[in-house]
Amino acid sequence: MSKSQIAFLGLGIMGSGMARRLLVQGFPLSVFNRDPEKSKPFAAEGARAAGSPREAAAQADVILSMVADDHASRAIWLGENGALAAARPATVCIECSTVSLHWVGELAAAAAARGCAFLDAPVTGSKTHAAAGELTFLVGGDSNALEKARPVLSAMSKAVVHLGPAGSGAMIKLINNFLCGVQVASLAEAVAWIERSGLDRAKALDILTNGAPGSPLVKTVAARMSAPEAAPNFRLRLLAKDLAYAIAEGGKLSVDLMTAAAALERLQGAVALGHGEKDMAAVMEPLRQRGV
Repeated sequence: MSKSQIAFLGLGIMGSGMARRLLVQGFPLSVFNRDPEKSKPFAAEGARAAGSPREAAAQADVILSMVADDHASRAIWLGENGALAAARPATVCIECSTVSLHWVGELAAAAAARGCAFLDAPVTGSKTHAAAGELTFLVGGDSNALEKARPVLSAMSKAVVHLGPAGSGAMIKLINNFLCGVQVASLAEAVAWIERSGLDRAKALDILTNGAPGSPLVKTVAARMSAPEAAPNFRLRLLAKDLAYAIAEGGKLSVDLMTAAAALERLQGAVALGHGEKDMAAVMEPLRQRGV
């Protein structure tokens, strides 16, 4: 059976790993990235490097987007030379980015107007999971569209979870990242407390990471807070963006995310000091300045 023609839009930290999994699995692939230099390695490996989202989407059966935020997603799908302008009827359009529910609703309606199916399918996992094909897709949308796209999503993942109608995947992703953001901010404060107290940092972190607070995220980020700066797994500014979206969505349901607001203040402070493009563990850096 022939494999679906795929257009993949956005080749950042996560998107590059996801797109490469599709190549490895033998899917015909067109790619687009705002910085064309990021498309060149994929062209060398057999993908078609497109000059615009519209060009990438022209022959696609499935279009996937993995970009930073609502603004970037809107530009990819609906901007000048956007992907939807070239999408054929019955194409499955999949937004994998972490975006707001308002934008998911608008994009789903725009896809329907073109005669296309739409899925919101954000992911859990880091860049290592993306590269290894071990992501989890959190899917909202029509079950028939999901079954058509399932072979594509399965090539990049260990699990594909259908949560309900359009918007369901985006909602649980924001709840997920709300909890992650609060953990990262509180961990930074704990590490600062440890470092200023005179405790042995390694021993103290061993107690925390192997005790009740030691979630997989806490273990990973604690190690990154203790090590020399490394290439980002997840950029700090994007975690701040996700918390802002989460606070807005919670508020619509009369859920006041007070812990998220405090965490967001901590994250935004680090972004304002120039750490936004670094890994989210860099929220620790301003706290290392005495008196902050």
